[in-house]
Amino acid sequence: MADKNTTMFGQDKNPSNIIPTKYTLDSKIKFRCHPGVSCFTACCGNIDIVLTPFDILRLRKLLNLSSDEFLLRYTTPIFVEKTDMPGVKIHLDQEGRCPFVTEAGCTIYEDRPSACRYYPIGMANFHQAGDEGADAEKFFFVVKEPHCKGHEEDKEWTIREWRADQGVDICDDMNNEWMQLVMRRKSYGFQASLSEQGQKMFFMVSTNLEKFKSFVFESSFLDTYDIDAETLEKIKNDDIELMFFGLKYLAGSLFGAKTLKIKDEKIKAKVAKMKNSQGDREKEAEKVYNELLADRDALMKQMNEKK
Repeated sequence: MADKNTTMFGQDKNPSNIIPTKYTLDSKIKFRCHPGVSCFTACCGNIDIVLTPFDILRLRKLLNLSSDEFLLRYTTPIFVEKTDMPGVKIHLDQEGRCPFVTEAGCTIYEDRPSACRYYPIGMANFHQAGDEGADAEKFFFVVKEPHCKGHEEDKEWTIREWRADQGVDICDDMNNEWMQLVMRRKSYGFQASLSEQGQKMFFMVSTNLEKFKSFVFESSFLDTYDIDAETLEKIKNDDIELMFFGLKYLAGSLFGAKTLKIKDEKIKAKVAKMKNSQGDREKEAEKVYNELLADRDALMKQMNEKK
């Protein structure tokens, strides 16, 4: 069973395992993981490895699988930490180990998930209260678990060098918009719930770009949104462009961000429909009122006739 003391990207959030120091990109650490350390691959089990859209895209292409097949074979549905946003994590084997790890190491190392790349360096973002529009304070922290011997190695890096070596900066660029959606949802708390339709759309964009592409090109989507020809060409032929387009669509559809332009004729039709609906309601109200007046008059007439 997966350890419940894990964060969205699989790092242990037990305070006793976090060094109580704020690190910058230029701070130095000693760490190295390689087959020679006694704990090699020990961190690859009993942990939640949540997959971002970029992780899924990269892994299924490496494995030459469709999204449907990859999700079915290698993932388990979850809700992203502290939200009602559905996502997936890697499905561990019967021994609680990542299915891509062997005694010799990781078989997907070059395309391993973001969670694996970040360890043991975490990043924190904080906004001052009432200052949401400002840049967040960003700093780093080090996770030092008792079993991990990598911290005893002599290899010294700056945080910047470690992140570059692990390919974290690329992951950050690719994951940022998805993470912003998750953080925005978390900021609302559970007093506001995401609709079932919103959950389905978030899950589709986050995990299955093939289905999202079909949604864009084979539904009434393009009848509603005004998408220029250049963008359409990009999202039709480039999955990275499609992923970012989908995340922008989610920002608008889930949180009201002005990311995609609705066609003018659709807006006019909606306004006309609302006006017609209002007019119909007014006519219905007038009809009911007149019926009530007629009933009252009939009753008064009956009472007068009985006198």
